[in-house]
Amino acid sequence: MPQNTHHIMMIRPVRFSFNEQTAQSNSFQKASAKVDDTQQKALQEFDHFVDVLRANGVQVWVVDDTEDPHTPDSIFPNNWISMHDDSRIALYPMQAENRRLERRADIAHHLAEVFSMHDIVDYTAAENEGQFLEGTGSMVLDRDKKICYACLSPRTHPAMLERFCADFGYKLISFTAIDKQGKLIYHTNVVMCVGKQFMVVCFDCIPNETERRLIRNSSTKTIIEISFEQLEHFAGNMLEVVNEKGDNLLVMSEQAYKSLTVSQVAQLVFFAKIVIAPLYTIESNGGGSARCMMAEIFLPLKK
Repeated sequence: MPQNTHHIMMIRPVRFSFNEQTAQSNSFQKASAKVDDTQQKALQEFDHFVDVLRANGVQVWVVDDTEDPHTPDSIFPNNWISMHDDSRIALYPMQAENRRLERRADIAHHLAEVFSMHDIVDYTAAENEGQFLEGTGSMVLDRDKKICYACLSPRTHPAMLERFCADFGYKLISFTAIDKQGKLIYHTNVVMCVGKQFMVVCFDCIPNETERRLIRNSSTKTIIEISFEQLEHFAGNMLEVVNEKGDNLLVMSEQAYKSLTVSQVAQLVFFAKIVIAPLYTIESNGGGSARCMMAEIFLPLKK
């Protein structure tokens, strides 16, 4: 199974704003003073990000958000949908009620016009049981090694992880990750990134030595460690993609890139060209960064 794809789906924001419903479990969120200004700046950041990706040969499928219902976090579609190379898509149970409104059947129908889509694995009924799994935010997938890494949190339930791994054939490695205040980190994709030949991991936020050792020993890929401070600047929220020429690209925000050391950058560019974009407004208000904005499309193209 390929680890990376050059097909990405992104949702263009219409009413992006600080989401009160998610802030309790996401310590990365910080509200801007002017709501109107927040949407305008986020839109500018989004459009520039898309331009940067396309200029680097990434196929970006942009879908416009809708005015109604109000979905302040729709800019992060990887939490509610994942699209796999066996022509299946998965729909995920979301903790915040207003995030559940992001799931749109018309998006799946639109993708089905171009890509082969044979089955929908729908986990959303688990919301009624208070069991959540927020897609590739909750899970970081090593697709070629079939390993699912996940830090447990209010948004990532162990029973749902087991269901996903059974359905899609992954081995589960779960662990506990905490921030400097001792609070559970809400999503795994701010803690780590898995590329084709490397892993970026913040071991400082994983207090259990056995769990740290389990992650280290789980793969032969080169491990590049980041610090707590770098994690707080979204250095773990990266995604490796490929462009139309087959070149590996490591996509991250400008804030994340500036937090890296010269040595870390040298390690990363050995594996991929680094692609960056400024996402400060989106990161501050949404509590997510570059990786959260990109839903990978692994569905086969129709012949």
